[in-house]
Amino acid sequence: MLKRLYKSLTSSSKPSTSDKSPSISYANSSQEAPEIISRDDHCISRKQISKNALTVIYDLRRAGYEAYLVGGGVRDLLLERSPKDFDIATNATPEQVQQTFRRARIVGRRFRIAHVRFGREIIEVTTFRGSHDQVEDTQRKNNKSQTNDQGMLVRDNVYGNLHDDAMRRDFTINALYYSIDGFSVLDYTGGIEDLKNRQIRIIGEASQRYAEDPVRMLRAIRFKAKFNFELEAETAAPIYSSGHLLAQVAPARLFDEMIKLLLSGKGQQTFKLLVEYALFDTLFPATTPFIRADKQADNFDYQLICNALANTDLRVQQGKPVTPAFLYAALLWPVVREEAESAIADGTPRLRALQLAGHYAVESLLTTIAIPKRFSIPMREIWTLQQRLETAHGKRAITVLQHPRFRAAYDFLLLREQTGESVNERGEFWTALQIEHPVDREEIRQADKKRPRRRRRPASNNQGASE
Repeated sequence: MLKRLYKSLTSSSKPSTSDKSPSISYANSSQEAPEIISRDDHCISRKQISKNALTVIYDLRRAGYEAYLVGGGVRDLLLERSPKDFDIATNATPEQVQQTFRRARIVGRRFRIAHVRFGREIIEVTTFRGSHDQVEDTQRKNNKSQTNDQGMLVRDNVYGNLHDDAMRRDFTINALYYSIDGFSVLDYTGGIEDLKNRQIRIIGEASQRYAEDPVRMLRAIRFKAKFNFELEAETAAPIYSSGHLLAQVAPARLFDEMIKLLLSGKGQQTFKLLVEYALFDTLFPATTPFIRADKQADNFDYQLICNALANTDLRVQQGKPVTPAFLYAALLWPVVREEAESAIADGTPRLRALQLAGHYAVESLLTTIAIPKRFSIPMREIWTLQQRLETAHGKRAITVLQHPRFRAAYDFLLLREQTGESVNERGEFWTALQIEHPVDREEIRQADKKRPRRRRRPASNNQGASE
C-alpha cells in the first residue's frame, strides 16, 4: 500500500514537503497548501474507522464546521495497524462542539478539548490550534496562552486554521488528516515521506518544542520503540540534555505517560531507550545510581528491570492482564533492597526494614510520578511478602498461599532468583508447594474485594502532645 502511495507522491507536480528543511517553523511556514493523497493512492477505508468517529465528523460538517480524522488514527491506518482510538480536529470551539452534541463534555484547562461519549467509547475532539506568535500580550494574560519561566506551555488555547493546527502538532507522522471530501489524506509537514523513511521528526525547532511540552520527549521514545522507527538527528539531539524538563510536568500526568510507555508491549525496549537518552534519571532518580551504564553488563538490578518488562511485554502480546504495581515494584526494588539492608545493619528486623524501605521508595518517587494507592499498596505488599517467601515453612507456608498478593510476590521472587539475587533457592520450594496445595486464586481475589478496609484512627491532640 505505502509503495503505491509513495509512487503517487513522487510523480506529483506539487513540490514535495520532504525537500524542506526538517526544522519547520510552525509560526511561519510557507507551505500553506497541503499535499493531497487521493483515495486511489492510500489504503484507508471508512470501514476501518469507528462509526462513532464518523458520526462526529458528519454531524460537525452538517452543523457548518470543518472536521477531520487526525493524528495517531490516520498514522496507524496508513501503517495498516488497528488504531486504539480516533481523534477529530475541527474549527468548532469546545463550546460549539458541546452545543452540537448533548453527550459532549469539555475537559482540560491547559489544553481544552471536548469528549463526545458513545457508551464506553470516547471520541476526542480538538479545536484547530494556532500559533502563539500571533497572540497579543493582552491575550497572554488570560485563558488563551501562558508559559512558565522555562518556556513550558501551562495554557494552550490559541485557535487557528487547519494549516496552523498541522504546524502545532508534535511529529510529522501525527500531522496527517483524513478528509471525507473525496476521502483523501492531507499532509502539510511531510509526514507521508517520514512514514516511508520510517523516521520520527518533530515539527519546528526541537529544543523549543520540548520546552513547550517535555512529554514530547517521552512520546518520541514511545514511537521509536513501538514502530522501530529512527529519531531524525535534529529531533534526537536535544533530548540527551533536556531530561530535567520532565520535572516540570505534573506527577499525575507522568504516571499516565509511563503506563503508556511500559505497558505498550514494547516496555523493555522503551526502558533501554529511556536510559540511553538520559530521561530515566529524572523519572526515577533514586533508582538511577543502581543501573549506571558501567554496571549494566553484570548488574542484576538492571537485568531485573529488563526481565520484568520482558515478561510484561509477553503478557501484553498474549492478551493477558498486567498491572503497573508489579512493574513499579521492579523499578523501585533496588532502592527498597538498599534501604532495607541499611536498616537491618542498624538492628531493625527484616520485615520491619522492608516496610520502612517500601515507604521510603514510594515517597521518593511521588514528587516526580504520582502512583495511586491502588498500585502503591500492592507494591508494598509484594516487597514485604519477600521476607515470608524466603523463610516460611510448614503450616505457615501454606497460610502464605492464601494471601491475595501471593502470586505477584511469588513471581517477583522468581524474577529476583532469575537475575542472580540470592533468595536461598526458594523458588523451587514455592512452585512445588502450589502443586501440593492448589488454591483458587479467583476465590481469594473476590474475597479480598469484599474485605472491609480498616481505617486508621487519627491521633488525638493529647497523644500528639505527650509524644
